[in-house]
Amino acid sequence: MKPNKKQLVIDSAVLLFNGKGFDRTSVRDIASHAGVNVALISYYFGGKKSLLEHLMTSFYEGYTEGIAACLEQLHERSAKDVLLEMIRFALDYQQDHLDLARCVHREVTFDSTLVREVMTTYLMKEKYCYEQVFSAGFKQKEFRRRPVDLLVLQLRELLLMPYLHPQYIREVYHLMPQEAYFKKRYAHYLRMWVDTAVCHPNPPQLKKAQA
Repeated sequence: MKPNKKQLVIDSAVLLFNGKGFDRTSVRDIASHAGVNVALISYYFGGKKSLLEHLMTSFYEGYTEGIAACLEQLHERSAKDVLLEMIRFALDYQQDHLDLARCVHREVTFDSTLVREVMTTYLMKEKYCYEQVFSAGFKQKEFRRRPVDLLVLQLRELLLMPYLHPQYIREVYHLMPQEAYFKKRYAHYLRMWVDTAVCHPNPPQLKKAQA
């Protein structure tokens, strides 16, 4: 089976954007690496900027849909269980899109019209989902009351860190963030973070059980 040329362009763009940066990567670079005619990039995407937009929106579309699907379980599960499910999904999703995750997360650190649109469309939705699960935990007295904005910021940075800084993790700590073992170990750490930094030490159901 011949490789899908559109996917070859996408994979090459992600690889080159990660290695050289968006600005220093040309359309010809992408076409050459993908082994396709340069005109195909305009045909499929309309140009380099539109290609980047496709990468970012496709990544965040799947990501925010998954987070929102976890949130829908709040009416039948505890806030802690839903939060842990969100964490599991976020790690799995990024692990399944390692190179794309790094590319997208790094691009969001730059100011551009595209990034502002992504923030308005997708990252505000992400923020809403995390705020809702924390607020439910406060209401149910499962979670300690903390500034919800800082909780969301901290959670988000914890979730993104291995996929935004894989080279740092590999070179400085000699760990392999792309390996399943690392994700399993890191997921266990995040569960401990939820237990110690987020959850109430003696939630109502435990008090009742002790009575």
